[in-house]
Amino acid sequence: MTKNQINTKCRLAVDAMGGDFAPKNIILGALDALKEADFQLLLVGDRSKILESAKLENVSISEEMIVHSSQIIEMDDTPTTALKSKPDSSIVIGAKLVKENKADAFISAGNTGAMMAASTLIMGRIQGVSRPTIGASFPTIENKKCLLFDVGASVDSKPQHLFEYAVLGSIYAKEMYGIDKPSVGMLSVGEEEAKGNEVTFAASRLLKESKVNFLGNVEGRDVLKGTVDVIVCDGFVGNIVLKFGESVLTLLKTRIRKYADQGIMNKIYALIVKKVLKASLSDMDYQTHGGVPLLGVNGISIIGHGSSSPLAIKNMVLRAKEMYDKQLIQKFERALIEYSTSK
Repeated sequence: MTKNQINTKCRLAVDAMGGDFAPKNIILGALDALKEADFQLLLVGDRSKILESAKLENVSISEEMIVHSSQIIEMDDTPTTALKSKPDSSIVIGAKLVKENKADAFISAGNTGAMMAASTLIMGRIQGVSRPTIGASFPTIENKKCLLFDVGASVDSKPQHLFEYAVLGSIYAKEMYGIDKPSVGMLSVGEEEAKGNEVTFAASRLLKESKVNFLGNVEGRDVLKGTVDVIVCDGFVGNIVLKFGESVLTLLKTRIRKYADQGIMNKIYALIVKKVLKASLSDMDYQTHGGVPLLGVNGISIIGHGSSSPLAIKNMVLRAKEMYDKQLIQKFERALIEYSTSK
C-alpha cells in the first residue's frame, strides 16, 4: 500500500446533486454502500437540500459528511462552458477534492460531458496518457466479460490513443476481473490483418511491438462471443456498439410483452420466458455495474446514468472503493511504461 493508504481511510466523494433523482437516490445509494464497506463518505452538494432530503427519507447524515457547493451543472448544460460559469458546482468541487488529495475518488450520475471534462482538466491525466477512455463491459456466450474501450470519451482517435486504451483496458481487466493475461483485439471490418483503415493498421503495429497480449483484428460479432477479453476502437464506433447493445434488452422485453397481450396462454408462456431471461441476463442490468470508470485521469472517476437508482449508486461507490483498494492509478502508471517496451 502507499503511505496515504496506510495512514488514512479511503475517502469517496459522491456528487449528491447529479442525476435525475438527486439528491434522494444519491444519498440512499451512498449510505447503502457505507453499510457494506469501510470508507469515509463525502456528499458534495447543497447542504440544505441534502439535509432536507435525508430528513424526508428518515436517514441520518452528519454535517461532517457534507461538502457544500452552491451550484449545479444541469444535464443540458454545455460541459466546458458550465465548468467556467459554475465554479462552485458539485462536479467542479468534487473533482477538486481529488486533485487536492482531499478525496480518493469522485462519483457522479450528473452531466456526463461535464464529469469527463472536470476529471480531465482538473484532476489531470496520468503521465503517459494522451487521452482518457471510458469502457463498457458486455456479457458473452463464454460466460465472461468482454471490455470495450473507448465507448464515447472522444469520437476521434489516433493510433497512440488506441494503444493506450489497450494498456489501460488490460490492467483494468486484470485487476477488476481477475484475468491473468487479458487478450486484446482491434475492432475492425474483418479478422484478416489486411482489413481496416490507416488508424487501425498503425495502432495494430504499435500493439504488436509492445507487451500487450494482442491477438489481432476482431469483428462486431466477437463482442458477445467473448473471443477476446478487451476490444479497442475509437469512441465514435464504440458508443454506437454500446447503445445498440443496450437496446437489445429493451427489444426483448417489448416483444415478450406484445406476445403476452395476445391471449391467456401466451401470458403464461411469456411469464416463464420472462423469468428465465431475467435470471440469465441479469448481468446486462446497468444497476449491477452502477457506472463506468474514466480511465487515464489522475484519480478515480466513476460516471453513472442520469437515471441511476440507489442500487446503481451503491455499486458505483463500491466500484470506486475496489479501484482504490487495488491501487489502479499506480498500476496504470507502471503499465504505460512497461507495456510500451518491445517484446
